[in-house]
Amino acid sequence: MTSIVRDQWYVAAYGREIGREPFGRTVCGESVLFWRTEAGRVTAMSDRCVHRRFPLSEPPSHLVGDTVVCGYHGFTYGADGVCVAVPGQTRVPRTARLKSYPVVEQDSFVWIFIGDPALADPARIPRAPWLDMPGWTAVSGMEPLAARASLLVDNLMDLSHETYLHGGYIGTPEVAETPITTEVDEEAGIVYVSRRMADAECPPFYARSTGIQGRITRWQDIEFTPPCLYKLHSRIAPVGVLPNGDGTDPDAFHVEVVYAITPETESSTHDFWAVARDFALDDEGVSDFLRESNRTVVLQDVAALDVLERVLTGEPDGYQELSINIDTGGLAARRMMARLAAGASGAGGAGAGAPGAGSSAAGASGAGAPGGGAPGAGRSGAGQRGGGSSEAGASGAAAVDVAAAR
Repeated sequence: MTSIVRDQWYVAAYGREIGREPFGRTVCGESVLFWRTEAGRVTAMSDRCVHRRFPLSEPPSHLVGDTVVCGYHGFTYGADGVCVAVPGQTRVPRTARLKSYPVVEQDSFVWIFIGDPALADPARIPRAPWLDMPGWTAVSGMEPLAARASLLVDNLMDLSHETYLHGGYIGTPEVAETPITTEVDEEAGIVYVSRRMADAECPPFYARSTGIQGRITRWQDIEFTPPCLYKLHSRIAPVGVLPNGDGTDPDAFHVEVVYAITPETESSTHDFWAVARDFALDDEGVSDFLRESNRTVVLQDVAALDVLERVLTGEPDGYQELSINIDTGGLAARRMMARLAAGASGAGGAGAGAPGAGSSAAGASGAGAPGGGAPGAGRSGAGQRGGGSSEAGASGAAAVDVAAAR
């Protein structure tokens, strides 16, 4: 049984991580080699030489033009993974080729398709355009997590933990006290969770970056596209300041918090994070503050989830969880992940939640809208200034390499 959902696109790296040196990363249990061709295109293939399994990302392996040369015996591979030269003979064995992967570079991320390459449709990749679009600026990073990816999904779908785990940074009492609304768009494959705070304490994360003094109106609108991309549309404004009737919102501050949740193995995860904003675009002091503060918040999550992974690994089979109204978004995400896993080619099992765990929902209403609020509140989003879809203006993928995958 596996908890990794296959036949899906995952974030493998930031574009800035991949250059003209072999770069290795484990994605969904598979060791992958990345590098850029001389034309700047990202390529991805197995990080194991077919000869004696030496990692092609390890020195003295190196690039020569648009080929990678194994540092152990000199087997040489093209950008499509096909071996073009071997030592001691002119004929290259027909089977000497590396598995290659479809890759797409988009919105500052490098996406990789894990599964059947024939199913790799770039149009299925969710967008996060604020990470590299005009009118916004972003800070970002990645932290390794010694826990299964589903625990990070649970964490991000229930932001009430901010009050307790992230007090002094982004958590205030109102986050835990405010009911949520949850909506599931089965056709689009998206879970929406919305929390609207009309009169809340301004946490240091926003007080220092925006300069707002006093209490605030704070909106948290989550948009999760399983299995990988999580977006938190945050709107911050003085109390009582709301968007205009035409959707424009010039007096608010908008922050887009993006997480890409990529399994490394069954029990470890790459936690990619980014914070984009539409204010103080050229203020490096604000950028440095948000980068450091958000990394601190991420590391607090990492510490808690690493502990939880160790605990759950030792729990008896069939242990029970207790879920409440604030868990409806996370439970909806689990169900959607389970369906994706069940439908994937060669799926070994759903495994969307904690293995062996049942869930006793005390008062949870599935994907309903507990606590009131209009259905679809999570969609209205604190996206870009000027209103409209939070993904308006998204352009096509910067680079696509799908057909070459084998």
